[in-house]
Amino acid sequence: MPPFSFHVHTQCGQARTGLITTAHGVIKTPAFMPVGTAGTVKGMLPEQVRATGADIILGNTYHLMLRPGAEVVAKLGGLHKFMQWDGPILTDSGGFQVMSLAKLRTITESGVTFQSHLDGNTIELTPERSIEIQHLLGADITMAFDECTPYPATEQQTAESMRLSMRWAQRSKKAFTPREGYGLFGIVQGGMYKDLRAESAKALQKIGFDGYAIGGLAVGEGQEVMFDMLDVTVPLLPTDKPRYLMGVGKPDDIVGAVMRGVDMFDCVIPTRAGRFGRAYTQEGEVNIKNACHAEDAAALDATCSCPCCSRFSRAYLHHLFKADEMLGPMLLTMHNLHYYQRLMASLRAAIDAGNLSLPFPAKPR
Repeated sequence: MPPFSFHVHTQCGQARTGLITTAHGVIKTPAFMPVGTAGTVKGMLPEQVRATGADIILGNTYHLMLRPGAEVVAKLGGLHKFMQWDGPILTDSGGFQVMSLAKLRTITESGVTFQSHLDGNTIELTPERSIEIQHLLGADITMAFDECTPYPATEQQTAESMRLSMRWAQRSKKAFTPREGYGLFGIVQGGMYKDLRAESAKALQKIGFDGYAIGGLAVGEGQEVMFDMLDVTVPLLPTDKPRYLMGVGKPDDIVGAVMRGVDMFDCVIPTRAGRFGRAYTQEGEVNIKNACHAEDAAALDATCSCPCCSRFSRAYLHHLFKADEMLGPMLLTMHNLHYYQRLMASLRAAIDAGNLSLPFPAKPR
């Protein structure tokens, strides 16, 4: 089993290409992780996700803890075998979902007690339990448990939240079982306050992690503020560890973050947009439900060779959505994930060639 490692290959400005080696394979960076929250990338077979160019997918502690249960997944051979995905998996710690989905939350030094959004059962999630669940799932990359600071929040609220997350990060590190090919990432918090971001980054490096995520962004602050926070945070993180911007984002968000030195991304946007009839194309965003596509024999994106674009017309896709046929969301999801992976490949190629610069088209070449 190879050790968990990160190797920077090429740097162009602040952007860099690299390789993350894990127990279940190598991840080319910059990388976009399709979101498979509950053990599936919605509407996609594992081999179809792989065919888009994805090296790694994301699963989630909160959802899999509630259903079917981490112990059940472990009994059945772990998440890789359970969902038939043989590549690397990163698991979100559940902190964001506790904030966004759970009911009647109570946050203490120990952890979070909440009611399940599924059945109302009372559950406690602590740093130790979050790490245990991710271990049971078999995640190649485990995330430290943190509190996702609400937005907006005062500086005092943000400071208290961030410092609680740093104490939880220490407990997460202690609870993690080191083993070849598996890594643990810490999460920088601090809201929209530069000094708190700096304090958080320093605290995490003192603890020591295999990678560093930037959390608490893309929560409504706007792209300019997000980039401002990245300009402050990224230079404070180790150059020899992967940097992961959580929950981002739209194509131009990703381009801007890559140019600031970020290596990893995840977001529900391409799959969610596909389910609602929105597609990312070389010409811009397309709403396939619009009447103008009803008799259009053209491909969704003439530059794309994915099964959706190479086989079906815009008119057919429009028909599927109007008829409420499940194939429509499946095909647009497939296309959008191809689009995102082509974008990442384009970024990697530009960095390796030394010609990544603005304005870089937030679409694949």
